Amino acid sequence: MTIIDLTPPLVEPLTLAEVRAHLRLDTDDEDALLGALITGAREHLERETGLVLASRDFRLCLDAWPGDGIVTIARGPVRAVTAVTVYDGGGEPAAVALDGHLLDGEARPARLWLRVVPEPGRAMNGIEIEFSAGFGEGGAEVPDTLKRAMLLHIGAMFACRGVVAADAQPAVVPPGYDRLIAPFCRRGL
Repeated sequence: MTIIDLTPPLVEPLTLAEVRAHLRLDTDDEDALLGALITGAREHLERETGLVLASRDFRLCLDAWPGDGIVTIARGPVRAVTAVTVYDGGGEPAAVALDGHLLDGEARPARLWLRVVPEPGRAMNGIEIEFSAGFGEGGAEVPDTLKRAMLLHIGAMFACRGVVAADAQPAVVPPGYDRLIAPFCRRGL
């Protein structure tokens, strides 16, 4: 199973104004750095939790349909499934009808059931499912606890800005960060 980001986020879950207020900065001199730190903090939090904070489109590639017929999608919350494509042995795509499909996009992981599931002819990545996921277009729907975790993380990275380059972040994770995100993390045995 491979998940590919198709589109970048239109907006980040935190604004520069929110970050400046948290860091008690009065000027916009550091805005380029702050923008990079916001992105780094969001990407790190998304990797840790499997959540999509900033809405965007994805493609899930599968080799075969699951035995129980229910496809699990590790990124979420899933807002909509926009296309399902199955490739035959010659590599020709065929669209799968989405009529009557069932989506539980809020589940962790999200679950998809399709009425018709033609078998792929390709041995690898013969099934592609395109979907949109995220909490919403802006940061308003992102849980406040996750925003607080991002602000703590950005503060720690900002404090180390002369030691660690912005593109090498996240180099530090502040105390308390793990406790804030723990309820949102999926842990396996």
